[in-house]
Amino acid sequence: MWTPPLSFVEPHAAAHAVRVRGVEKSFVDGEARVVVLPGVDLDALAGEITFIVGPSGCGKTTLLSIIAGILRADAGEVEVFGTRIGALNPMGLAQFRARNVGFIFQQFNLLPALTAVENAAIPVIIGGAAAAAAERKAAKLLDRLGLGAHLDKLPAQLSGGQQQRVAIARALIHSPRLLVCDEPTASLDGATGAAAMTLLRELALSPERAALIVTHDERIHPYADRIVHMCDGRIQHPEIATRS
Repeated sequence: MWTPPLSFVEPHAAAHAVRVRGVEKSFVDGEARVVVLPGVDLDALAGEITFIVGPSGCGKTTLLSIIAGILRADAGEVEVFGTRIGALNPMGLAQFRARNVGFIFQQFNLLPALTAVENAAIPVIIGGAAAAAAERKAAKLLDRLGLGAHLDKLPAQLSGGQQQRVAIARALIHSPRLLVCDEPTASLDGATGAAAMTLLRELALSPERAALIVTHDERIHPYADRIVHMCDGRIQHPEIATRS
């Protein structure tokens, strides 16, 4: 089993998974325009988990959403595994996300009429797999996350932490090249959060994959390879660790 790194050292050579240059984003609030990202540069490497940390309102989730292709930047460039996502049309962007990106957000976004196993199986079914095969794969993932006894329950019958684990399984099931997470362990106790992060490392990372995580949960910081600090929409400094 992988052991979280204990000390920070020089970075190892790896290919870029995410490359952000000069990204700007603002929103209109009444008659005022609020600048959230004034021109951000960020690098995330393949084979690593990169954490983005900082105070609430500093632009972390906005940056994550732009990288994931959910929001469009006002200016700048974002490359995800060599694809300039700002150059894609809406259909091309949707197809790129479906093939390459897994999402875990604070709002679980589970479909209320589907069971836990059905919710977790959705990305594989969208990818063309038969429902029965997709649900078998989903059941194995959910069992590893401690939900083996809850496969047939609807979201309303699950606790917040259980719903988050379903959302984690749904994000990982199609082995996305880039996993983007906004507070993935916020609703989980320490042991379950550690189990989720261990599973994330096992399933989401390889030399061809990467994960970006926005979090306030300091309990999971040891699972990061790279920690990027943000303040007032700007990257402050990184801390870099390596797996031993």
